[in-house]
Amino acid sequence: MAETAGRPRRSSQATLLDAAAELFLEQGYERTSIDQIAQRAGVARATFFNYFSAKGDLLWAELDPLLAEFGGSEGAFADREAAASALLGLAGRVASAPVVMIERELMGTVTDLAVAGLPRMIALTGAVRDRLHQGGASLPDASALAAALVAASVAGGVAWLDAGDGRGPLAEHVERAVRAR
Repeated sequence: MAETAGRPRRSSQATLLDAAAELFLEQGYERTSIDQIAQRAGVARATFFNYFSAKGDLLWAELDPLLAEFGGSEGAFADREAAASALLGLAGRVASAPVVMIERELMGTVTDLAVAGLPRMIALTGAVRDRLHQGGASLPDASALAAALVAASVAGGVAWLDAGDGRGPLAEHVERAVRAR
């Protein structure tokens, strides 16, 4: 059996993420190019684009699979509590804070996290809205409630990142935010 040349495909994404984090810490996000990331990872520039459509996608790579799974799931939300519980379930699946989010000030990723995060949060809001609407909420009510719950979840996430080493689970911070009245 002939062996294939190059880095095993399964390790390339993780290698790119590690290389990017190293470079962002060394020289900052803005001064790091895709070519430098690929070179540090030992892969071709084209390999980068097999995994990421833009440099900003690196910032969300650890959370994107969870967001995509949530967005692709089905089942109506009967009310605010059901939607909040689903978002808490999503937060509970985040095992640890991505280094590019924890070290966002040092790496200079604050703005790009927000820019790359906006379409993700819009998609999450749409998924929650649709499931609330399927559960019987009017479209305007479902839209408003989904936006409020996702915004609260984001606020909880930021509080979690800012909490430092003793931050505890993300779900605890998100719960405080979505349950606030």
